[in-house]
Amino acid sequence: MENTSLLLQLTLIPGIGPARIKALLNCLQNIRQVMQAEVDELVTVPGIGEPLARQIHDFLHQTQTREGAIKAAEAQIQQAHRHKAKLITILDAEYPPLLKQIYDPPPCLFVRGELPSPQTPGLAVVGTRNASQYGKQCTALFCKELASYGIVVYSGLAFGIDMAAHQATLENGGITIAVLASGVEQVYTDPKGLLWPKIIERGALVSEEWIGSELVPAKFPKRNRIISGISAGTLIVESDLKGGALITAATALEQNREVFALPGNIFSRTSRGTNKLIQDAQAKAVMSVDDILVELGKNFAKKPASPSQEKPRPPLTATERSIVEGMKGERVHIDALAAATALDISSLLVHLFELELKGAVEQEPGQFFRPT
Repeated sequence: MENTSLLLQLTLIPGIGPARIKALLNCLQNIRQVMQAEVDELVTVPGIGEPLARQIHDFLHQTQTREGAIKAAEAQIQQAHRHKAKLITILDAEYPPLLKQIYDPPPCLFVRGELPSPQTPGLAVVGTRNASQYGKQCTALFCKELASYGIVVYSGLAFGIDMAAHQATLENGGITIAVLASGVEQVYTDPKGLLWPKIIERGALVSEEWIGSELVPAKFPKRNRIISGISAGTLIVESDLKGGALITAATALEQNREVFALPGNIFSRTSRGTNKLIQDAQAKAVMSVDDILVELGKNFAKKPASPSQEKPRPPLTATERSIVEGMKGERVHIDALAAATALDISSLLVHLFELELKGAVEQEPGQFFRPT
């Protein structure tokens, strides 16, 4: 608890952020030495010149500023306890190991719920707030597979793709972590608590922002670096040419993490960003979770549960049964299936996505489908 208070106090010093706090902790022996360091010690830390060293020293050694920092830090610890949250610092064993590796890891994380063990594989799934039906269906399909592999899904609990990722992961018995740009006590995208309490039951809400702090636009890019940094890779499902998902992709590349993108309709605004990432060789195009696992390596995640452990399949609608019957137990091309069922291609694709989610059909390369 002492380290937690000291690290919170450090974050209040003007002019130093997560990167400089990491440098201080790396160069000096421990957090207490940082708090007691003289100016000549502080200037030896990369990124801290003499003016900033004096500012840090004065802040920590002047009674008024230090006592104010102590009081503020202790108040945050009490607030966290009041909201049933805990503080995990970069000095703690349970701090996410991948996040610790980035250039500017948060010194403290506020957590409501439980973080997965450090060995648990994790993938970020993010995308546009203006998600299309195609994007939502793909998100549901991918997250179902990720859950079956025991892969934790990280996202930002924003409207659209993020919400769909959390929801699908929970529905399929997976673990999901929501990284917030606000404090963990306020979930502005889910004020009625339709989703976030379930996330806490199966994962956690996480933020570096202090409880009670104001939500401002600048905090969203900060949040995005945590989403990409805490994960082995980031899947961008849908995005226009500008947006938070592309910022997350850029941050992931800076952090030397893998980036994956779902290709989409060239006429769709929500696919322009993902298609551009693929075109510029900044992301690997993926059609299934297997494409992701190949890139991340065979030791990244365990095999899916055996069929005997899977849940019973949901019932099929009359239209879905006619589509499966139209396959006649064989692999069939979508054009032939459209002719057999008298459905147009766009409607048929919607039903096929639903059938894939229900485990009734599988898609193969070349727009072929087969019953399972």
